[in-house]
Amino acid sequence: MSRLSIILPAKNEASALAGLLPRLKAAQPVAEIIVVDDGSTDDTRTVCAQSGVQCISSPYSMGNGAAIKRGARAAAGDILVFMDGDGQHDPADVARLLERLEQGYDMVVGARDWGSQAGVGRGLANTLYNWLATRMTGHPVADLTSGFRAVRADKFREFLHLLPNGFSYPTTSTMAFFRSAYPLAYLPIKAAQRVGKSHIRPLRDGIRFLLIIFKIATLYSPLKLFVPASACFFMLGLLNYAWTFLHEGRLTNMSTLMWSASVIVFLIGLVSEQITALTYTRQRDR
Repeated sequence: MSRLSIILPAKNEASALAGLLPRLKAAQPVAEIIVVDDGSTDDTRTVCAQSGVQCISSPYSMGNGAAIKRGARAAAGDILVFMDGDGQHDPADVARLLERLEQGYDMVVGARDWGSQAGVGRGLANTLYNWLATRMTGHPVADLTSGFRAVRADKFREFLHLLPNGFSYPTTSTMAFFRSAYPLAYLPIKAAQRVGKSHIRPLRDGIRFLLIIFKIATLYSPLKLFVPASACFFMLGLLNYAWTFLHEGRLTNMSTLMWSASVIVFLIGLVSEQITALTYTRQRDR
């Protein structure tokens, strides 16, 4: 029987953990539960000790992704479940994720509906990410940024070197699994409102989440992003040439610049594609 490890990254989530950990232990009494304290300044360690749960503490905050990596390295289970420490995820859904995982998948992700999104802005952003990831991979992506997921430990650890220390570890791990042809499924869940304040700041983290869009492409198939961009530059140069030829009877520097940009963008995409392929091939050969 596979051993289960449940990993919860937490930063100043003592109030949420006080209610969550007893429920989690009741739902999964034989599971190894690890709280990764990401430099908390509240009573997170005390709450874990009172609940009889292992707590891995950092002397300072390293980021959500860093906590996930530390927890994955320390876990002894064959199956890992990641869930937020802010009380959004229902411990009863862990069993549902595991049941789906045993149907032949290597990762199962809890997919939030629109009502579970943290505001309209976040909901629209996640919808955009899901659409783009679906277009890139050719597979339906129901919730690219969900932090509630069950995964086979050996498969997940293959990609620890790719995971960022910040908030986009779900995106990275999802695209890595698709790229490596590891079966992935989505399971509809209801997420509650978090306890306490979110650590995500719209102005500070907005650019980081925007970069997720580019990470989606570069982690799966860079050419799917760079070839359309290259084609756009080429067509702009062609349209500019047609306009200037009809009105001035000559080729302008702007058209030449656009065509040069088209070639450069295509070559960058080609090199990126080779680097991406080598990254996954090298990791699978270890």
